Amino acid sequence: MQLTGIHHVTAITAQARDNHHFYTSTLGMRLVKRTVNQDDVSAWHLFYADGEASPGSDLTFFDWPAAPEQRGADSVIRTGLRVAGAETLAWWKQRFTDLGVSHGEIVTRDGRLTLDFQDAEGQRLALIDDGGAGEAHVWDRSPVPAERQIRGLGPVTLAVRDVAMLELVLERVLTMRFDRDYADPVHGPVRVWTMGPGGAAAEVHVVDASGQPRARQGAGAVHHVAFRTPDPEQYRAWAARLKDLRIPNSGEVERYYFQSLYFREPNGILFEIATDGPGFAVDEPLETLGERVSLPPFLEPRRAEIEAGLKPVD
Repeated sequence: MQLTGIHHVTAITAQARDNHHFYTSTLGMRLVKRTVNQDDVSAWHLFYADGEASPGSDLTFFDWPAAPEQRGADSVIRTGLRVAGAETLAWWKQRFTDLGVSHGEIVTRDGRLTLDFQDAEGQRLALIDDGGAGEAHVWDRSPVPAERQIRGLGPVTLAVRDVAMLELVLERVLTMRFDRDYADPVHGPVRVWTMGPGGAAAEVHVVDASGQPRARQGAGAVHHVAFRTPDPEQYRAWAARLKDLRIPNSGEVERYYFQSLYFREPNGILFEIATDGPGFAVDEPLETLGERVSLPPFLEPRRAEIEAGLKPVD
């Protein structure tokens, strides 16, 4: 029983329309699901991914009227997005300059070429050269050329005050493997944990933030990180494992597009284990994903009420 990589990262926006424009028009990602937060139907839940809505490519947002994030420890401080090749990173740097997107220089970090950038709300992201590893599913209606498109999620970087307790969970609960460490000029030593086949799509990078004040979530923050489990059988095994280890958790949660299991590691960061399937095409054709409001069956009777309360995003 092994996790196979990052499933999705869910963040917070207070500006759904601007968010939609940035991730589809600037980054060229595909809006693959236009739905609502199932626990707060007044809020959009927007899913951006690759051309086929592949597990491991989803960057998602809750739209809440929140104040900006107060940055600090016990939080996800950067989300990686994979692209292929040095020329692609140079292309993106020029695109960010032309479009006024806040970005850094192309640097080598942990042996990979990397370009840090932020959206308008301060969401911290990085384009990472994955060397073209694995499959890529381009979106033929993206404004970004096929060879430059974002291929999927890369490493997530967590900064915590108690590294030992986090790593105990990564190793003993989630069966991740410590792989290596590297020096970051801003954050100091970074420890890399990997899962499944390893590689850029299956890593958690851990920064020691002891002594720093705790972050306060808000617009521009990551809400939670989800890890991939391939099928319902292993998902149920993970639920049993958390129960056997007496780790407080949500229990099995049916999200319709996947099944979820939530718990917090000791520093308070919310983790999710999510199944790869059934996927976003379960209730609408692959060709038209994200073009209409999709609701899970239990919310469908409330469609008129829910749609009336949502702000336009296009």
